[in-house]
Amino acid sequence: MTVTGPDFIALQVRDLDRSARFYETQLGLHRAPAGPPGAVVFATSPIPFAVREPLPGVDLDQTSHPGLGVALWLFCDDVAGLHDSLIAAGTPVLRAPEPGPFGLTLTFADPDGYAVTVHDKA
Repeated sequence: MTVTGPDFIALQVRDLDRSARFYETQLGLHRAPAGPPGAVVFATSPIPFAVREPLPGVDLDQTSHPGLGVALWLFCDDVAGLHDSLIAAGTPVLRAPEPGPFGLTLTFADPDGYAVTVHDKA
């Protein structure tokens, strides 16, 4: 048996349309041509990323910090520009851009409160 690492990442969200619009308009992600029912899959590389309706038994309203303890990092070729556009859109910035081992990094909260970090070092 061989496990090679992450192959697909999905966030369970309260409002699928709102979250899909956020990732499309604020981050510029593009929808993949097809996806499973109840989910929007984005054509990200090297690992597909999706937002999806909660699985049975998951109540996102029972937590103020969904995904607490999980770090989601995405690559961005213009962290400073993304920061400015997120601020202009009223998106909560949890950690302003700062240099680090993965280049310039920025952490913001998506519509469901997931902390998402972007970095610019490929």
